[in-house]
Amino acid sequence: MKKFSSFIVCLFFGISILAQSKQEKSILAILGKQTQAWNRGDIEAFMNGYWENDSLMFIGKSGVTYGWKNTLNNYKKGYPDTAAMGKLTFTIIQVKKLSAKYYHVTGKWLLKRSVGDAGGHYTLLFRKIRGRWVIISDHSS
Repeated sequence: MKKFSSFIVCLFFGISILAQSKQEKSILAILGKQTQAWNRGDIEAFMNGYWENDSLMFIGKSGVTYGWKNTLNNYKKGYPDTAAMGKLTFTIIQVKKLSAKYYHVTGKWLLKRSVGDAGGHYTLLFRKIRGRWVIISDHSS
């Protein structure tokens, strides 16, 4: 009986690790798709990683912006062409599970541009909404 109990505990933890890994892979895939969209100059596709809702929160150098549409407009204003957008690279520092519905991601961003490179750090809060992971809060500096 003891061996069977140990087996069940190991199986449970093994499944938990695989499930967590699957969630992390989904989140990293979203960031990968965002990078690809940005690097081809497609801000609208880049925004697919964000929660399309008025409650989306983006914090940047200009302060707090609420709403998906407002965030999209700020990106378009700040990056009017592919020269301003440059080529994006994300470096992941940490992906941390907060609960079954929330993940926190910390990383660095870098834009290699002919008009001068730019970069900084970010923290993202992902939430699983209707079976889909989306960024509900982005603090980029």
